[in-house]
Amino acid sequence: MILEREEFKWFKPRKGQFQLFYRWGPDHLEYQPDFVAEGRDCIYMLEPKAANEMEDEQVKAKRDVGVKWCALASEYASATGEKCWQYALIPHDAIKDNMTIRGLAERYSCR
Repeated sequence: MILEREEFKWFKPRKGQFQLFYRWGPDHLEYQPDFVAEGRDCIYMLEPKAANEMEDEQVKAKRDVGVKWCALASEYASATGEKCWQYALIPHDAIKDNMTIRGLAERYSCR
């Protein structure tokens, strides 16, 4: 992935940083997104996955809590003049050297 000038900060969240939990059977498990990247206008929560796992029920359960968290964070950000949040579930085979984070996030955004 190319970090264009617009994507000037990124990090790999540590356990507990986002307090995201999803239901899996009788359990509530913690979900930690793989990466977060901050661009000029948006903060992206990025989850690359193997292409053959994109429709996996557990992957979709994690996606759903990530999408909800980003929607709530964006709602708050809108009210306070901060950057919006966007969640993207990205198939591994879509990630190429010539791709930008923003381009991948826009193409694979989940809402």
